[in-house]
Amino acid sequence: MHYVAFVHKDEDSCYGVSFPDIPGCTSAGDTLEEALANAREALAFHLEGEIADERELPKPRTVDEIKADPTLSDWREGAMLVLVPLVMDRGTARRVNVSFDPGLLEAIDDAAKARGMSRSAFLASAARKEIERTW
Repeated sequence: MHYVAFVHKDEDSCYGVSFPDIPGCTSAGDTLEEALANAREALAFHLEGEIADERELPKPRTVDEIKADPTLSDWREGAMLVLVPLVMDRGTARRVNVSFDPGLLEAIDDAAKARGMSRSAFLASAARKEIERTW
């Protein structure tokens, strides 16, 4: 799941990130990369709080829906729109069954071993990096 975020950068300021579907959830960073990493953390932290308070998570709107919303015209002015993935750590790993080509599995195991990681840790890390790439 991804949420649309606005990224603003005023002269002599850091990058600011806000989520139109999640009022009160904001983030910032000195660089765009830092701002987006902080936005991922802020999004997960904010929505984990909503779950803890037994509130329903807001449904993310599409980029087209955000662009068409007339109440967001001030938010959109001068902003970059990005999709921020929601990745929440739930505390415990779950065993799953996956299938790989034998050659790919060998390469995964070699890469994991070279990094001192288990196959599971390596695959989880690779999946998180792929999911967290900003679209």
